[in-house]
Amino acid sequence: MFNAFERAVAFRYLRARKGERFVSVIAIFSLVGIALGVATLIIVMSVMNGFRQELLGRILGLNGHLGVFSVDGRPLSDYDEITAAIRRVPGVTAANPIIEGQVLLTSEAGGAAGGLARGIKPEDLRAKGIIANNIRRGSLEEFAGDDVVVIGTGLANRMRITVGDRLSLVSPQGRATVFGTVPRVRAYRVIATFNVGMNEYDSSFVFMPMEAAQLYFQTGNAATQIEVFAQDPTRIRALNFEIRRALGQHPVRIVDWQDANSSFFNAVQVERNVMFLILTLIIIVAAFNIISSLIMLVKDKGRDIAILRTMGATRGNVLRIFLLCGASIGFAGTLIGFALGLAFCMNIEHIRQGLQALTGTELFSPEVYFLSQLPAVVDPNEVMQVVGMGLGLSLLATIYPSWRAARLDPVEALRNE
Repeated sequence: MFNAFERAVAFRYLRARKGERFVSVIAIFSLVGIALGVATLIIVMSVMNGFRQELLGRILGLNGHLGVFSVDGRPLSDYDEITAAIRRVPGVTAANPIIEGQVLLTSEAGGAAGGLARGIKPEDLRAKGIIANNIRRGSLEEFAGDDVVVIGTGLANRMRITVGDRLSLVSPQGRATVFGTVPRVRAYRVIATFNVGMNEYDSSFVFMPMEAAQLYFQTGNAATQIEVFAQDPTRIRALNFEIRRALGQHPVRIVDWQDANSSFFNAVQVERNVMFLILTLIIIVAAFNIISSLIMLVKDKGRDIAILRTMGATRGNVLRIFLLCGASIGFAGTLIGFALGLAFCMNIEHIRQGLQALTGTELFSPEVYFLSQLPAVVDPNEVMQVVGMGLGLSLLATIYPSWRAARLDPVEALRNE
C-alpha cells in the first residue's frame, strides 16, 4: 500500500528537527493517550469478566444452579424420592437435599453475629469441592452426628473461636412454654473451618450434618429444599423444564440461579457496559490529538508538500504519506497499550499487593467487593475488539488532515513562502 518513497518521507516527518519539537511532542502525547486508553480498557474489561466469573462460580458453587421447594413452603417429606428422580435427569451433575435457616451465633469468647445454618448430608458436603478443597483447619472426617459444625474462617475470626471450640446457635423460632416462647439454643463443636474466597459466605455460613439440622429446626424427616447442580449452567432454562417433567407427580416450585440472582448480575453487566463506554472516550480523545498533530504537521510542511508536488509527487502520494504518519502513531500506541494491558492483567494481584504495601491502605476490601483477591479474566474476543477499535479510530483520525495535505495547491503554498 505504501511504497519506499512514501515510507521514507513519512518517517522523516515523524522525526522532529530543531524548531519542530512542538509537533513531535503532540504526536508523543497522542501515542501515550492511545496506549493508556487501550491498556485501561483491556484491564477494566478483564477485571469485570473476572469479577463476574468468580462471583458466579462461588455463588453457584455453594447454592446450586437450581433450588427445588415445595409449593406451599413446607419442608419436603419425600425428599429422597424427589432427589433420586432429579439425579436421573440428563444434564444434572448433583442433587443434594438440605435444611436451611437463619440463626443467631454466639460464642463463649463473647462474639455474636447473624448467620445461615445449612444442614447437609456428610457425603454431599465432602463431594462439594468448593468446601472440601478449601478447608483451612480441621477435617471433614468428623462431620457426622448431631454435635458438630463447619464454619468459615471469617466467622471464626469474628467469633474469636477456632477448631475444637463451641459455637452456640440461637433460633428465632422458639418453643412454647408456660412462661412464653423461649428461643432454641444449642452449642456445637467446631471441627473445621473453610475459606472459599468470598467474604459473605466465609463470614456467615455454618454447615451441620443433616440429622443435626433436622433435630435443631424440628423438621422431622424432611428437607427445606433440594439444591441441583447442572452440567451447563447457561442451559438452565431447558434443565428446569426437564426436571419439572421428571417430577410431574410432585407439586414443586423451582427457582434457578438466573431468577435468584438476576438483579445482582444485571447490575454487574450494566456497570461493565458503562465502564466500556466511559473508557472508550480516552481513545477518542487521543484520536483527536492525532488530528490536531497532523493538521499542525501539514501546516508546518506546506512548503515541503509544494516542492514534492512540483517534483512529480501525486496527490495520492501526499495523502498516503500523511496517512502513514498518523497510522504509525495509532499503531504504535495500540500495540504498546495491548502489551501493557496484558502484562498488567497477568500480574494484577501482585501489583495490588505491592501498591497496598507501598501506600499502607487496603485497595480491594473483601467486605465491599465480596472477593478476597482481585480477579482478571482476559477474553481474546474483547481484546481484539479493543485493539481493532484503537486502530480504526486512529486511522479515521488521519483521513481529514491527509486529505487537506493532498488538496494543498503548490502554487499558493510557494507564493505564501
